[in-house]
Amino acid sequence: MMDWTDRHCRFFLRQFSPRVLLYTEMITAQAILRGRREALLQFSPEEQPLAVQLGGSDPAQLAAAAQAAEQAGYIEVNLNCGCPSDRVSAGAFGACLMLDAPRVAQCVAAMRAVVRVPVTVKLRIGVVDRSRPRDVSATAAMQRFDEADFDALAQFCTQVVAAGAQRLVVHARKAVLGGLSPHENRTVPPLRYDVVSKLRALFPSTPVVVNGGFRTTDAVLTALHDSDGVMIGREAYHQPRLLAQLQQALYPHDAWTPPEDEAVLDAMCRYAVRECAAGTPLAAITRHMLGLLAGRPGAR
Repeated sequence: MMDWTDRHCRFFLRQFSPRVLLYTEMITAQAILRGRREALLQFSPEEQPLAVQLGGSDPAQLAAAAQAAEQAGYIEVNLNCGCPSDRVSAGAFGACLMLDAPRVAQCVAAMRAVVRVPVTVKLRIGVVDRSRPRDVSATAAMQRFDEADFDALAQFCTQVVAAGAQRLVVHARKAVLGGLSPHENRTVPPLRYDVVSKLRALFPSTPVVVNGGFRTTDAVLTALHDSDGVMIGREAYHQPRLLAQLQQALYPHDAWTPPEDEAVLDAMCRYAVRECAAGTPLAAITRHMLGLLAGRPGAR
C-alpha cells in the first residue's frame, strides 16, 4: 500500500473503527536511518493502535529502524516479505526475501533483540521467479500449489518463527517476480485460503493472519473461522465503511456507533485545519477521502 496508507489516510480510516490495527505504508530501513526520520515515522495519536511496516534485508539496519519505530510509539514492527514489485525486488527486499529464509531469520532475530514490541512478518504463500523470459513452466508454477510448494512455505515460516516472529500475515497468493504488474500480482495468481489454513495448523502457537481478496463483511467473518485475523488493503481504502461494519459485527458490545458522514467530515475538517497550518497541502489529505461516499447516488 505504498503511497496509500500514509498518516493522513490512517487518520481518516480511524474514524470507522476504534479497534482496527492500522499499518503504515512500507518504509525502508535505509530511509529511516539516512533520511527524514521524524517525518517518515510521524503519526497522530488518534491513529493508534498502529504498526510500522519496514522494508529491508540488512539485519543491523532493520534493528536500528525498528528501535527508532518503537521509540516513536509504534506498537508493532512488521517486516515486508510479500511485495512483488520490480522496484522493491531491485532493492533486495519484499517478496524476493522468501527465497532467502536464513537472511529473513537473521533480520527478525536482530529486531527482536532490540525491541519489546512484537516483530511480525508479511509474506506470500510462495514465489515464482519470472524475471527470465516467459515460459510454460513459470506460468504453470504460478497456478500450481503442490506438496513441494507447501514444504518451501513451511520451511520459510519455521525459520522466521524460530527467530522470533510473533505473527505471520499471509497473502494467500504466490508472488511473481518479473513479468507481472503489481495489479496483476494481486489478481492473476489464484487465491489459496486453504493453504493459509493449513499453515495455521502447522503453527498453533503463532497467530496467522490471512490477506488477499476480502471485499465483504461476510467474507471476513467466514475467514476468521480458519485464521487468527484478516488484513484488508485496497477494499478498506475504497470502501472505508467496511471497517465500521466489521467493528460492529466483531465487537457488538462496544459503546461505539458508526459515525454519520457529517461527523467524519467535521473530524477531517478539524484535522485539515491543524495540518494545513503546519504546511501540509490540503490535497494530501482529501485525496484519501473519496471512498466516503463510494456507491452513493451522485458520489462522482
